[in-house]
Order: sequence, then structure tokens, then C-alpha cells
Amino acid sequence: MKTIIAVIRPHRADAVKNAVKDAGSQGMILSEVRGFGRQKGRRELYRGKEYEIEFQPKTRIEMVVPNDHADEVISSVIEAARTGEVGDGLATENAHRVRTGETGVDAL
Repeated sequence: MKTIIAVIRPHRADAVKNAVKDAGSQGMILSEVRGFGRQKGRRELYRGKEYEIEFQPKTRIEMVVPNDHADEVISSVIEAARTGEVGDGLATENAHRVRTGETGVDAL
């Protein structure tokens, strides 16, 4: 068995859920989290004062799959979560960058 953890954009969660179901996974845990990485932060204006928002909202998906299904599930997560923009996320079992498809140390 392998544990797969993916951190993705929140609006891609339903697409990832459907793709993972189609790949044969029977369940997942979904958590709303915040984080930062290559996407960096953004500036927002509130009551005339500018604020730096460093942590972006993300969705963390965790699932346990049989060894022989892990690669298929990871590929379906990456395909469903990809928008092509910085901040698409990271699927881990062996670190896979969603936007570029890099793996291992290069994905970090």
C-alpha cells in the first residue's frame, strides 16, 4: 500500500475527485489548508491599508492505494489538477510537480 498526498488549487478538487474515482481509488481525505511556495503571495487592500498575503488557500488530498495502482492514481491527479500556472500544486509519493511534471528533487 502507498499513501499519496496532493496539495492542489481548491477549485480543482472536484475534478481530481472524479479522476481518482475513475482510476479505481475508493476514497480520499480532503482538507482545506494554506501554504506558500513558488506561487509567492499577493497584496490586498483592506480599509485603505495594503497587506501582504503570503499563505495561499490550497486543498490537501490524502489517499491510500494499492502499490500497483499508485502510478495511475498520481497521473490522474496531475492531469486533473493542472492549469499550467504557478501554484498548481504537488502530488507526493515521490514528489511530482503538477504544473511541469517534474519529479523527485527537481520538483521541490
